[in-house]
Amino acid sequence: MKFLTVHFRSSHSVGLLLAIIGAVLFSAKAIVVKLSYHYEVDAITLLALRMLLSLPFFLAAALWASRRQQTTRLTLADWGRVGFLGFSGYYLASFLDFAGLQYITASLERLILFLYPTVVLVISVGLLKKRLRQDHLLALGLSYLGVVVVLVNDWQGAGSHVLLGAALVFGSAISYALYLVASGEMVGKLGTVRLTAYATCIAALLCLLQFVLTHDWHLLKQLPLPVWKLSLFNAVFCTVIPVFATMAAIARIGAPVVSLTGLVGPVATIFLAALFLGEPITLLQLAGTGLVMAGIFIISRRKA
Repeated sequence: MKFLTVHFRSSHSVGLLLAIIGAVLFSAKAIVVKLSYHYEVDAITLLALRMLLSLPFFLAAALWASRRQQTTRLTLADWGRVGFLGFSGYYLASFLDFAGLQYITASLERLILFLYPTVVLVISVGLLKKRLRQDHLLALGLSYLGVVVVLVNDWQGAGSHVLLGAALVFGSAISYALYLVASGEMVGKLGTVRLTAYATCIAALLCLLQFVLTHDWHLLKQLPLPVWKLSLFNAVFCTVIPVFATMAAIARIGAPVVSLTGLVGPVATIFLAALFLGEPITLLQLAGTGLVMAGIFIISRRKA
């Protein structure tokens, strides 16, 4: 019994560590993208590089997961659902996010993306007829008030284009929330690893297709070496590793606890942005971040 207790505690600690690592690395993505924009490269190119360099890892994961679940055969309708999930959760959400980062700070971007649980809640109430409780209303109020506070803070230093960037990133949050709401059936059929691998592979192909249709392939040869290095870092350390770290954490400690651990993400982004991008840390920014985190905490705690 003592051995089982120690093993459980050890597994729980490893799960928490993996969840924190995943949250921090996901947050670092915005820092890497903002650094890449210093080299006058656009969002479509950066997204294509990220997915091109991460595609081999997800192809390997898809092959491994498929061999483990050989009895699960996908119908044409299933592939259509997986295609939609790849489009919504990993292609469109990523593209809107990268596009929005051209106009707003990394800290504001992470804060707006962090609103996706509130969007899931609204979708669940509107489409799935879930009941909206008083604590839900409180969570929504706190979260969006916090974003408004940070928007006002950034508006003072960056101007009206902040609204465009914020709208694009919020569109990314909506797209990802749709993925989460729609993925339930396919997660049950394929499992998290297989579904994630399939969806990201489809998203990677869409990103590369978008690049081919809008750019010349020879442009890749002309990109500065730092852009390739930053994109490789983005693909491995801000995409592949946090995806699998988060999935491993969910397997150990459960999705509700992992979602609570994700609260470290916006805080990590604030300090990473200050360290690597020179973004100032203000009282309004901290206050807004605190409000958003409080709202998301209420929603995540209710799930737990």
